[in-house]
Amino acid sequence: MPVLALDTSAAASAAVVDDTGRTLATRSSGETRRHAEALTPLLDAVLAEAGVDRTALTAVVVGTGPAPFTGLRVGLVTARTLGLALGIPVHGVSSLDALALAAAPEASDGADLLVVTDARRKEVYWARYRAVVGAGTAPSVEVVDGPGVDTPAAVAATGLDGVRLVGPGAALYPDLLPPVPGTPEQVDPADLARVALARLAVGGPGLVLPTEPLYLRRPDAVPPAAAKRAL
Repeated sequence: MPVLALDTSAAASAAVVDDTGRTLATRSSGETRRHAEALTPLLDAVLAEAGVDRTALTAVVVGTGPAPFTGLRVGLVTARTLGLALGIPVHGVSSLDALALAAAPEASDGADLLVVTDARRKEVYWARYRAVVGAGTAPSVEVVDGPGVDTPAAVAATGLDGVRLVGPGAALYPDLLPPVPGTPEQVDPADLARVALARLAVGGPGLVLPTEPLYLRRPDAVPPAAAKRAL
């Protein structure tokens, strides 16, 4: 029961996992600007590597951001189009959730995780999590606060004592947000799928995880205001 996961919150990336969350194939283009050109060939390549035909997919999982409007929209439209064409559900997962899950195995139970990614304009997207790590169960995370968008200084002012920083945003502002060596800096689309599978296992049959995008700020381009008519 293969699942396709894709993300365009930063670089275009995709993965195929089975229903246990095991990665069958994963690819990343490294392209952070021209997502529309990169994504379709990337999906073809990752499906071919996994040996999975599109018609065998049981679901699509897509990263919902937070991210700038243009790149994020490409992934969401592609995922929804695939789901509609194949007649399978499309589930949304925040890319911050995926980064937190990737960091959980190296954290202790109850550890505070702060995921920080680049929001441009000298700001960062952020969310706080609590790691849930127990014997005999797969690591998971609980959202404590966020997501939000702020300056690095504002995020640092919330308190970092005992907090494990995760994500590429910390590496951009190490003086304010000291990164922890070895923590994930890029979204693994397979982790998006694992988050979705865990939530679906709890939610039961028929649950669809919402795919509304997390922009967290207004787009850079806005339509011009209508000219006022003279009376």
